[in-house]
Amino acid sequence: MDVSKVVSFSRNFAVLVKVEGPDPKGLKMRKHAFHQYHSGNATLSASGILFPRNILTGEAAAKVLFEAGQDMALVLTVASVVEPFLTLGHRTSSSISQDPVKLIPGARIEIMVEGQLKSGKEAPFWVPAQLLSLVDVPVSSAALQSLIEASSGSKDSGWDVGWSLVSAANGSQPSTKIEHYSKPLMQLDEPLNANFMSKSATRMALLGVPLSLLGQPNMNFASSSSKGDTLVALGSPFGILSPVNFFNSVSTGSIANCYPSGSLKKSLMIADVRCLPGMEGAPVFDKNGHLIGILIRPLRQKNSGVEIQLVVPWGAITTACRHLLLEEPSEAGKASQWGSEALNVKSDTSIPAQVAIEKAMESVCLITVNDGVWASGIILNEHGLILTNAHLLEPWRYGKGGVYGEGNDAGLKPYVLGADEFSSTGGKVWEQKSQTLPRKAPANLYSSVGENIREYKHNFLQTGHRDIRVRLCHLDSWTWCTANMVYICKEQLDIALLQLEYVPGKLQPIAANFFSPPLGTTAHVVGHGLFGPRCGLSPSICSGVVAKVVHAKRRLNTQSISQEVAEFPAMLETTAAVHPGGSGGAVLNSSGHMIGLVTR
Repeated sequence: MDVSKVVSFSRNFAVLVKVEGPDPKGLKMRKHAFHQYHSGNATLSASGILFPRNILTGEAAAKVLFEAGQDMALVLTVASVVEPFLTLGHRTSSSISQDPVKLIPGARIEIMVEGQLKSGKEAPFWVPAQLLSLVDVPVSSAALQSLIEASSGSKDSGWDVGWSLVSAANGSQPSTKIEHYSKPLMQLDEPLNANFMSKSATRMALLGVPLSLLGQPNMNFASSSSKGDTLVALGSPFGILSPVNFFNSVSTGSIANCYPSGSLKKSLMIADVRCLPGMEGAPVFDKNGHLIGILIRPLRQKNSGVEIQLVVPWGAITTACRHLLLEEPSEAGKASQWGSEALNVKSDTSIPAQVAIEKAMESVCLITVNDGVWASGIILNEHGLILTNAHLLEPWRYGKGGVYGEGNDAGLKPYVLGADEFSSTGGKVWEQKSQTLPRKAPANLYSSVGENIREYKHNFLQTGHRDIRVRLCHLDSWTWCTANMVYICKEQLDIALLQLEYVPGKLQPIAANFFSPPLGTTAHVVGHGLFGPRCGLSPSICSGVVAKVVHAKRRLNTQSISQEVAEFPAMLETTAAVHPGGSGGAVLNSSGHMIGLVTR
C-alpha cells in the first residue's frame, strides 16, 4: 500500500469547516475541547468532506443546490460544530424539525479548501458556506445508544461522548484568544441519556459551498469493510489555532471492530486510529482510496478518560440522505478517472494474511467470573483448554480489583508462551491437539498440568469463584459454556488454564509461533477490551509493532553436566493499544500466529 498516493487523492475531498458567531456570555464553546474567543465572538472548527458530482442523486440534489444558488457544491460535516449557533428553537430540540434550520444573526460559516481544486491557486483558500440542513443517522445512533446502555449498570464504566482533551482549570469567562473549556461534556440543561448522546454524536450537517468542481475527480466507496482493514483519515485537528499548519493532517490506523457483529450492513465502526479535537467530520478512506465513512466525536469512558474513535459508515449516511446521495456512485468515469489505475495501487496481496488473522480471532473468547468482571482467553486445543490471566481469577494477588478498577492498559508488555515457568506444561498443552479424547473432558485431563492442581482447584472453589463462563465465537454465532480452573501460576507469570466442562461442536485452536519476533514487525492485539459481554461485540483488534523483546536463558539439558544454554523470548512489548478487558487476549503476527499473551 502506498499511503502517499491515497492521501494525495483524498485531499481533493477533505475540507476544514469554521463557524464564527456572537457569543457574549462565552457559552457557545461548551463540549468543544478547543475554541477561539475574542471580543464577544466564538469560533469553532471541525473537518468535513466535499462531495463530487458523481455521488449526488440528480434531481433532488439539483433542486437543493439550485435553491441554495448556482454552481454550488455539497459539504458534509458533523452537526456539533454548527449547533451552538442555531436559533434557540433548533438548538433546544432533540429531534430535527421539518422547518429550514437557521443560524443566529451574525453567525457565518467558512470552508477551507485545497488550492488544487481551483485553477491558478496553489495554497488552501477560504470560501463562504451556508447551512442547508441537519441530518440524523438513525442506524448509527441506535448502534451507539446500544453500546452506551450496555455499560449503564456500572457507574465506573459509563460512557460520555466527546473529547477528553480539555483544560484542568475551571472554566472562568474566557478573555484570551485560544481557550480550553472544562465544564462537563453534557450540561445540566441537556438530557443526560444514551438516546440524546447517540443522536447528538451521529448527527450530520449539510452545507452548500459556491464552488465549481469541474476538475475534481470522482469518488468510489468501499464495498465492504472488515476488522483489521487499513484506514486513512484526513482531518484538521486544532484547525482554529493555525488553519494552514493543521489543515488536512493525516492519521492512519485500522478498523478495530464493527457493529453489529457479523452483519454485512455496518451501522457503526470502531477505529484504531489516533485522532485529535477538530478531526470530527473527517472523511475516512481505505487503502485503495475508497470512502469508508465519516469520523465523529469519540466515545469516552468516564473513569479512565479512554477515547474510542468512531466512524459512521457511508452506507448508513446514504440511507439517511437517500434523497441527496447515492449509495453507489454513478458509472460515468467511475473506474477510469480515479480507480486503481489512477492511484497506481498494486493488486492486493494481503488477503491471505487477513484471512489468517480473521481465523485466529475465532480462537479468542470472552471469560466472565460470577457474571461480574470479564477478560479474554485463548483456545489452545480442540478439547476446550483455554489460556487466560491469573489476575482474572485471583485479582487480590496482583493488587487488582477487577476489570472495572483497571486503568488504561496502553503499552502493556505481553508474555510469550515459551517462558520457563510455562515450559513444563506448555508442551503437554499443545500436544493435546493430536490426542483422541471424548468431547466431554474427563477428570484425568487435569493431571496433565501436575498432581498438585487437584488440591489447588479444591481450595480455589472454596473461595466462592464458582461461576466461570466462557463465550465462544464460531461462524458469527456465540455459545456460552461453563468452565473450571485447572491451573494457576503461583509465581511470576500471570497465567491460568481453564477447561470447558463440555465442548459444543468443533473449536478453532490458536496456532502458535514460539520464535522470537523481529523488532519492528507487525503485532495485532485481539481481545475484549472495554466492551463487556452485554455490548454484543466480537473481539476487537488493535495493531502496532513489536517494540522490544526480552530474552531469558536456560540449560538445554538439565540432566547433563554440559553448561550449554539457549535463549528464548520471555516477554515482549508492543505499541498496539490494550484496554481493560483485553487481558488474556492474543498477540498475533501478520500470519495470524500467536506470539504472546496479553497481561498486565
